[in-house]
Amino acid sequence: MRGVALIGCGAIGSLLAKSIDEGMVNAEILYLFDIDRSKAEFLTRNLKNQKPIVASSIDMLVEDLKVDLVVEAASQDAVRKYIHRVIDAGKEFMVMSVGALLDPELKILYEKFKDKIHIPSGAIAGIDAIKALRHVGIDSVELVTRKNPRTLTYASYVKKMGFDLKDLRKPLIIFEGDASEAVKIFPRSLNVAAILELFSGIPVHVKLIADPSTERNIHEIKVDSKASSITIRVENIPHPENPRTSFLAALSAVEKLIELCKK
Repeated sequence: MRGVALIGCGAIGSLLAKSIDEGMVNAEILYLFDIDRSKAEFLTRNLKNQKPIVASSIDMLVEDLKVDLVVEAASQDAVRKYIHRVIDAGKEFMVMSVGALLDPELKILYEKFKDKIHIPSGAIAGIDAIKALRHVGIDSVELVTRKNPRTLTYASYVKKMGFDLKDLRKPLIIFEGDASEAVKIFPRSLNVAAILELFSGIPVHVKLIADPSTERNIHEIKVDSKASSITIRVENIPHPENPRTSFLAALSAVEKLIELCKK
């Protein structure tokens, strides 16, 4: 049974912890860590079978030899801050805030330690096909994401650009550019762009549309190569506890954790 430490005790972190607690994942939660300690304490109290330690620092996680796998479900900043320490300690690292891995330095680290840095498929489908096409070369990858405007108002970019999304009545393109820029501007909304870039191995062109006609997070992906042209459309229901996160993204994290804990 693998020893797991969890960074981040929000909606996704709680779902992962409960999946272990309920026996879906063959693992033991040894530590919960959140910069808001009260979240970790609350989650601990709500677990029925597991009794993890609420960590006061990252040191406790990386120094404990019983911890095999550290799972990040917090933020891109958490990935940047802790990934080197986790990898240097010889542990595996499952990353939810994948956008951080498009930082040039961390992208190199990921390519070097693919066997230790794990990425769930997130809020999209067709990753196996995209990985297969990489063997013959991929010509282009495009991502068009549509979200309800209220899920995008958190971004300082929206205010900076003067977008008024409150009374929006028709779809509005609020960003168009490459994935590395997209994940910096919208760190909570466009991790799918980073997933596509890391698995395809080429820059991904991204378009983000605020669309008041949809309550779902919609991702349309087009991939072209000499072996195949693929079009993927995924309509995701927002997570009930965090509307900025697709429910599918959280479930894909559970599935990835199940896979990693079969070792």
